[in-house]
Formats: sequence, C-alpha cells, structure tokens
Amino acid sequence: MVPVATLLLLRHGRTTANADGGLAGRQPVELDETGRAQAAAVGERLRSVPLAAVVTSPLIRCRQTLELALPDADPLVEEGLIECGYGAWEGQPLKKLAKESLWPVVQQHPSAVVFPQGEAMAAMAARAVAAVRAWDARITSEHGPEAVWLACSHGDVIKAIVADALGVHLDLFQRIVADPASVTAIRYTTLRPFLLRLNDTGGDLAALAPPPRKRRRATRAATSAADSDAPVGGGAGAGR
Repeated sequence: MVPVATLLLLRHGRTTANADGGLAGRQPVELDETGRAQAAAVGERLRSVPLAAVVTSPLIRCRQTLELALPDADPLVEEGLIECGYGAWEGQPLKKLAKESLWPVVQQHPSAVVFPQGEAMAAMAARAVAAVRAWDARITSEHGPEAVWLACSHGDVIKAIVADALGVHLDLFQRIVADPASVTAIRYTTLRPFLLRLNDTGGDLAALAPPPRKRRRATRAATSAADSDAPVGGGAGAGR
C-alpha cells in the first residue's frame, strides 16, 4: 500500500454576506473585517506547515483569504472547488429561503436537491470530491507521500468532501460543520481516507507538517505496508 499526501481544506474567511445572513452563492462577495482578521490568523497557524501546493476556488473570497493567509503562495485555480450553484437562491436572505418548500429537502435529503436554475447538490459533491482526489494523486506523484497541500473552498463544498471521506451518505452532510477560516485535514489511502482534523479554528497545526527527512527514510517501508490500517486501540496520536 502506497502512502499519499495530506490535504488541508481551508474555508474562506467570513464575508459580508455571511455577516448579513445572506446566501452568497457564486456572487463576488468579499471578506468583511472579521473575515480578514480570520484569514490573517489562520495564516499564522499555517506557517508551521510547509505546503507542496495551494489550490483555490476561483471566487474572490477564497482568493482574498489566501492573499492574507499565505501571501507568498501562488494558488492554482480549480473550478471543481467553486461554490455550489444555488441558482435563483443566490443573494437571498436565509430567513426568506427557510420559508421555501425546498428548504426542508435541503436539510433532510440534500442528495435529491436541484436548486432552481442552479446545480444539484449531488453534482456539487461529485465534482468537488473528484477534484481533490485528482489533485491529491497528482501532488503525491510530484512531491512524494509526505507532502501536505491546501485547498481553499466553501462551506457546503468542504462538508461534501468530508462526508465522502467519512463514507457517509450526502443526506447526512448537514451534520458536519465547516466554519469560516477553519482547517480540515484528510489523508487518502488505498483502502480508506482518514479524517485527521475537522473544523479546526484555533489548534496547533504543526503536527500536520511532514516529519524530518531522516525519519521519513527510516520509516517509509513500514509506513507503506500499513498506511491504510487504522491503529487498534486508537494509536499514539499525531505521528505519521
């Protein structure tokens, strides 16, 4: 079994639409003052993690987040990470949308939802998962199995990727939380993905950094042999 890279999913910082209780969708809303502070703060936490690559949704709120968090990065745009296409719901207040007949379906049976003049939630989940898995394979191939990379995206997109990693149906993804500027970490393996962090808004991220090169050489054979195995009893923690 071949070990693979580690994915960090970063949600953009808070936007003016988030603050006003609106559904931004694919509109060009920008970070508000709180969102800018969140982006700068998560950047400080990410300094301890060398990143092999940074990719992003094309929307400006994600690009602004990365400009503040990782000013030296050169993010690559990935269309598969764009926000769900909410169609006619875009720009509407959430309080108003909660009265729509489609709202309970979004909450209870999102796999069946197709937004009016917009995208199916199942299609959003499929293209987002396909995008991160393709990037993960590419980065593993180019940078090695100890690489860590980052993708900046949106709340529902990240929740869908996490649901896939956990092996749960999309209808359960509303149980997952992805706050603004939160970090979620996933490591894919040949047998199963491992969810390493979820909705982390303040923890130390240093444990996600690759181990020292000498240690990597010494442990590569053992890691390759059991990379997909879950430690019986829970294991020793952050060591990879």
